[in-house]
Amino acid sequence: MSHPIDDNAARPERGRAGFLKTAFITVLIVLAGVVLVWFIFKTEPTATRGGGAARETAMLVDVQTVRRGQYSPTVQVMGEVMPAREVTLNARVSGRVVQQAEAFTPGRLVASGQELMRIEPADYQIALEQRRSELQKALADLELEQGQQAVARQEFELLGEDIPVENEALILRKPQLQQARATVAAARAAVRQAELNLARTHIQSPFPAQVLAREVTLGSEISTGEALGRLVATDEYWVEATVPLSQLRWLTFRDESKPATAVTLYQDSWEDGQQRKGRLQQLVGELDSNARMARVLIVVEDPLGLDEAQGSPGLILGSILKVKIEGRPLENVVRLDRDLIRRNNTVWVMEDRTLAVRKVDVAFMDENFAYIRDGLSDGDQVITNDLASVVDGAKLRLEGEQP
Repeated sequence: MSHPIDDNAARPERGRAGFLKTAFITVLIVLAGVVLVWFIFKTEPTATRGGGAARETAMLVDVQTVRRGQYSPTVQVMGEVMPAREVTLNARVSGRVVQQAEAFTPGRLVASGQELMRIEPADYQIALEQRRSELQKALADLELEQGQQAVARQEFELLGEDIPVENEALILRKPQLQQARATVAAARAAVRQAELNLARTHIQSPFPAQVLAREVTLGSEISTGEALGRLVATDEYWVEATVPLSQLRWLTFRDESKPATAVTLYQDSWEDGQQRKGRLQQLVGELDSNARMARVLIVVEDPLGLDEAQGSPGLILGSILKVKIEGRPLENVVRLDRDLIRRNNTVWVMEDRTLAVRKVDVAFMDENFAYIRDGLSDGDQVITNDLASVVDGAKLRLEGEQP
């Protein structure tokens, strides 16, 4: 059984009523979205900026107050110890060594005039006796000739004749007399030579010295001119230092009107605190062939430290020392630790609790200090610690002050 279809129930709304209904639903959806967005933004948490984070914090610094004055810089160089007086003993006569002093050993000390060894003297003693006998014979011949001259003069005086001038020398035997006198002089010189040769068999130290080497020993046969040993004087040593040419103008060398410049010597092998004193003597007129630097001589007295009261370490020839030479005084300069000189010769200064970067003129810089001619004044406060950020005008504070 079929039923009739209702056309009005199945057909959708058309016309003006359907359009209004669609527009109304769309407006409701848009309004709901706007309300939802507004609600989200309204309930979002708000970020607030605290006052401490916005405030700039002053950097903590340490400062040093500087003063202008007179300072003596130090020129530090390296030097080598060398002898002031060194001698090689050579035999003046030949012969066999019959005696040798115990002190004539490398490293031992000997006094001035101390006998070191003796050459067999017998041959030279005999030669001296021969020369003395020859002198006695020459003196006797001279006396005989003087007597003969007196006899010749008396004979001519008895004859009553005048002696011709051109024949006077021959008649009175003057050439024979001169020859006899010359023979005596030669005999005396031969005696002195024999005495010298005998004395030269005793080998002595010419000055207080240390024995560096010995070339012969007891029983050695030596010839004239042969080397016997090497000695170095112990009263003073030299230290030859090489100085850059640019630093020579800061040194003052000794002369009649100026005292010697003080010099301090160090060596790594010495105990802590040990040092030696010396004086700057003179400039050597030749550059060092290797480094092309100037050579200066420094005198060190008692180099072996023999004076026990001083307790100074001894110097060893050929060793290398650190040399600190006191330079010429600088007037009206500021002295700072050289570590406080920053890049491009600048210094950090605190002015009214702010940072100022100062350009300075460094007159001289030694191992520890910089000597500033311009750029700093009395009372300036130089920053001594390192800063992470360096900006002109940055705020600063000192220890104990509130940020």
